[in-house]
Amino acid sequence: MTDGTDETGRAGGQQGGGEAADGRRVRVVLVDDHRMFRAGVQAEIGRTDETGVDVVGEAGDVDQALTVIGATRPDVVLLDVHLPGGGGVEVLRRSAPLMADPERPVRFLALSVSDAAEDVIGVIRGGARGYVTKTITGDDLVGAIFRVADGDAVFSPRLAGFVLDAFASSDAPPVDEDLDRLTQREREVLRLIARGYAYKEVAKQLFISVKTVESHVSAVLRKLQLSNRHELTRWATARRLV
Repeated sequence: MTDGTDETGRAGGQQGGGEAADGRRVRVVLVDDHRMFRAGVQAEIGRTDETGVDVVGEAGDVDQALTVIGATRPDVVLLDVHLPGGGGVEVLRRSAPLMADPERPVRFLALSVSDAAEDVIGVIRGGARGYVTKTITGDDLVGAIFRVADGDAVFSPRLAGFVLDAFASSDAPPVDEDLDRLTQREREVLRLIARGYAYKEVAKQLFISVKTVESHVSAVLRKLQLSNRHELTRWATARRLV
């Protein structure tokens, strides 16, 4: 970066995995619904002898995450915000006893492509110790992992200012538990359907099949306990999602 400040707000990023110089090891679980992304992160930070990061497990949805986290008791969980089964907030909610363990707390660092207000505030309120975006470099991510393992809060500079402003304001966006039950793709389908798009038009917009659109709509209606697309449209409009 041109100003010499890295993604996590420190002047000058960590170089060459220097956090491992003292022989420390941080045990990490990767939670993301994209297998290729998990493989990329594993390759980038999982060089334990160089980085000090030991990736002890991975998961692609909420239930898998809870199983792996409970079985491995990592130091840090790298957590995506949008996951099948309820999202990152649901993982945090159901992991509250592990986070509160005074002897060996499990700490969470959100790693997401999203910097939307509801996502950032939602996971921080849920108990995550920090939030960085997927534009972060491997070295800076390793540094962020070690800082979170030590109990520090870690944010990219822009998100840090945003979080402080949001929590200082009475207008901080509330957590919408209903919306958080939906996957990112389901939200995309919901918005298009609520705007009046036909299934074929949604399929064309999202490069998926009509059958897949129908499956997503059925899942959205079930999760939100709605009966039809007209109720869905009213629901989305009331939340200003369209």
